[in-house]
Amino acid sequence: MTNYFPILAGNWIDGFDVPSGDGTVFDNLSPHDGTVLCRCARSNKNDVDQAVQAARAAWPHWSRTSPVRRGQKLYDLALGMKARREVIADIVAAETGKAPRDALGETDGAIALGLFYAGEGQRMYGRTTTSGVDNKTAMTVREPIGVAGLIVSANTPIANVAWKIFPAMICGNTVILKAPEDSPATAWIVGKIAKELGFPDGVLNIIQGYGTEAGVPLVENHDVDVLSFTGSTVVGKQVAATMARRLGRVSLELGGKNALVVCDDADMDNAIKWAILSAFSNAGQRCAAASRIIVFDSVYDAFRDRFVAAAKRLSVGPTNDDDLGPVINKRQLDNMATAVKRAVERGAIILAGGRPLDGQGYAKGSYMAPTILEGVAPDDELSTTEVFGPITALYKARDLEEAIALVNESPYGLTASIHTQSVHRSSEFTRRARTGVVTINAGTYGSEPHMPFGGLKLSGNGTREPGTEALDIYSTLKSVYTATLPELI
Repeated sequence: MTNYFPILAGNWIDGFDVPSGDGTVFDNLSPHDGTVLCRCARSNKNDVDQAVQAARAAWPHWSRTSPVRRGQKLYDLALGMKARREVIADIVAAETGKAPRDALGETDGAIALGLFYAGEGQRMYGRTTTSGVDNKTAMTVREPIGVAGLIVSANTPIANVAWKIFPAMICGNTVILKAPEDSPATAWIVGKIAKELGFPDGVLNIIQGYGTEAGVPLVENHDVDVLSFTGSTVVGKQVAATMARRLGRVSLELGGKNALVVCDDADMDNAIKWAILSAFSNAGQRCAAASRIIVFDSVYDAFRDRFVAAAKRLSVGPTNDDDLGPVINKRQLDNMATAVKRAVERGAIILAGGRPLDGQGYAKGSYMAPTILEGVAPDDELSTTEVFGPITALYKARDLEEAIALVNESPYGLTASIHTQSVHRSSEFTRRARTGVVTINAGTYGSEPHMPFGGLKLSGNGTREPGTEALDIYSTLKSVYTATLPELI
């Protein structure tokens, strides 16, 4: 276990590291072996209300601080994270069970995103335009919304934290981040770094606890002006319904059943590499993971045999020598095993994996074997419901037309990938795939700080983050008209 864990991962409220108001805690368990990493504040509505009050009190000064000055503060925070990148990565690796190299890569990505948004303080653009009235000018300016509630998931914890707090704060909002209960220390260390750097009290507040006990009160608090949620579609619908009752602004980044298409002219080595990475890296715990692999009939058997063989060679464990680690907790593991069992009962065939791993090194952890199935109907539960683990299914397609139809048949629309050497096929696929992201000859996952990410249908409500598009979530436009009086010129 890392030496950097706090004894208690508390709440950061108004610049202070505090326990829950009633002193209750829960254990933060390692998904690798079930050991207790630290204890965590089990917050409730009273704790959330205190954090919201602190954010509301800090908002007038922070919102009036110029975007350039806010950017300088965020630049300092990003550099503070960079100076402690190995500490952050150590915590991420312990809490998620992923390899240290992957945790460090995720941390560096979060830092890069922080630096990007710090720079946006110098580019908080509105626009000037014309007016239909003589002696009148028109323009728009960006303004902060107010208090932002931010709820993130534990699959890529430091990246998820950065995706929310940096764009929200550069726009001039004060924030309350609801940390994932499975990665509380990752959020806690960011709050600690901010405190050590003298970040303004009340601007960045962090609440620990369970979704039903701390997340729900945050969504329901009428002093929260904008709510950004990353998580399951089921919970996302509940968040949207609650915010709609008070016409609050909401951003939803939800799940996916992403398809990777392999055409008959694909570079097979490259397709196998990216199918393996897309399906199984991060233990399949990506909203953009490839849980559906659609292969042209003529190359299906050859692809299937090589893909299955490659999956069986994958090493599962928490070290840099392993290809994927555990899933985040036992509850998720049990859900995955049940989903596979139900699919088999309906006629699916297991080609690889299909069960939790046990035995030496696995018995106390939450490990799912890399799993491949075939014979799953396109409308089957496993084809239409996000499992969020290292589980994928193979489907046949006669041609590009049928492949595109299968891609779009999903109730989700987050990402898709096609492997082909034809610019004509790739162009047609890009145009017709009903997803927010399309990749050609690579994986279904991946994002960059300056590029928008998000999806259609059950994958979200149309908002995008990161990129400059995230500024539209956390700011509002004010139209300004100026009339000049000719007689005073």
